[in-house]
Amino acid sequence: MTTLDLTPPDPRARATPATDGVTVSGWRCQSCAYPVAQPVMRCPVCRGAVAEATFADAGEVWASTCLRVRVPGYAPPFAVAYLVLDGGGPRVLVHTEGETPLVPGTRARITGLTPEGDLLAEPTEGVEA
Repeated sequence: MTTLDLTPPDPRARATPATDGVTVSGWRCQSCAYPVAQPVMRCPVCRGAVAEATFADAGEVWASTCLRVRVPGYAPPFAVAYLVLDGGGPRVLVHTEGETPLVPGTRARITGLTPEGDLLAEPTEGVEA
């Protein structure tokens, strides 16, 4: 008898520490080039086949907020942001330093991982709000 694994896949972007930063990987549709950071079997846009891809470790903040509620593994308050990766990469959730959200449009770079495996990013230009 075969046991079926019903554990949902980790929704976080795959990231590997490298000597010069972090390598972010995921999938890109072979038909429409849509980038996806989360594990998928088919493109969520056109249902085309996907292939593994590596993405830039920098991009532009799309949105950011400060969480003041309890989240397992994190003491509030803490800031998170959605970062749209350069080169047509996906939008990924990153944790940022402190509790002050980053201004949308700020350039940021993924610099590492939290002990829990979440992406860490810091601004590369501009001023925090």
